Amino acid sequence: MNIIEKRVEDIKENLDFFDDELAKYEYIIDLGKKLEEFKESDKTPENIVHGCTSQVWLTHEIKDGKMYFKGTSDAIIVKGLVYMILQIFSDSTIEELKQIDMDIVHELKLSEVITPNRQSGVIGMMKKIKEYAQNA
Repeated sequence: MNIIEKRVEDIKENLDFFDDELAKYEYIIDLGKKLEEFKESDKTPENIVHGCTSQVWLTHEIKDGKMYFKGTSDAIIVKGLVYMILQIFSDSTIEELKQIDMDIVHELKLSEVITPNRQSGVIGMMKKIKEYAQNA
């Protein structure tokens, strides 16, 4: 199991701790409150994630061969999803990110909790991360 798979497993265990969908939903919203401050100057068209109903911005930086991501959204539930994605993929090597081939929505059983539009937003974030890695 690689580091990304391990992080997915950790988040999945946290989500599985909650019995009902409402509790999971509230947990995801609480995660969003942990996001680092996102600079207004980074809310640019090139940082927008496509496929999301709400607005999502994602930036990255490379340090010592690893990529680190920051992001935010204008919707509280989506902020929690952004937080989960950042926890999973930040601090990974460019090569690891290029090789991502997983359905996060399925892996985390998010389809039980979030709408199809939100699911496509998660997929959009994944595409953006992969795109950043391909262009690094």
